[in-house]
Amino acid sequence: MISPLEIEIVLKLLLAAGLGLVVGYEREVHRKPAGLRTHSLVCLGSTLFTIVSLSIVGSGVDVSRIAAGVVVGIGFLGAGMIFKSDDNVRGLTTAAELWVLAAIGLAIGIGYYFVAIVGAIIVLVVMIPLKHLSKNARGF
Repeated sequence: MISPLEIEIVLKLLLAAGLGLVVGYEREVHRKPAGLRTHSLVCLGSTLFTIVSLSIVGSGVDVSRIAAGVVVGIGFLGAGMIFKSDDNVRGLTTAAELWVLAAIGLAIGIGYYFVAIVGAIIVLVVMIPLKHLSKNARGF
C-alpha cells in the first residue's frame, strides 16, 4: 500500500520534472545545448536532494548543507554550459536558467509549490517575451 507521504513525494517529483520540461522547451526550440531533458533532470535532481535531506533531519544532519551543495553543483554544471570565443559569450542565459531551475526544484522539495510554479512562470516571461525586447534593444 502506498502511503500518503509516498504519494506526496511522487507528486513533487512529477511537478519538478514537468516544470523543468516546460521551462526547457524554450531552450529546446532554440536548439541550445541544454534542452528539455537537461532542464527536467536539473529540477528533478534538486527536488530529490531536498526530499532526501529533509528525511534525514532527525539524524543531526544540517539540511541547509544539502541545498548549498545543490547550488554549488549546479554552478559547475552551468560553468560547463558557458563558451567564450573572441568577443562572443554563449550559454550564459542557459546556465542562469539551470541555476534558477535548481532553486525551483529546492522549493518543490520543501513543499513551496506555489513559489515554484510562480518562479517557473517568471522564468518563462523572462525567456520568451523579454528575449524579443532584448534583441530590439541591441539594435540601437
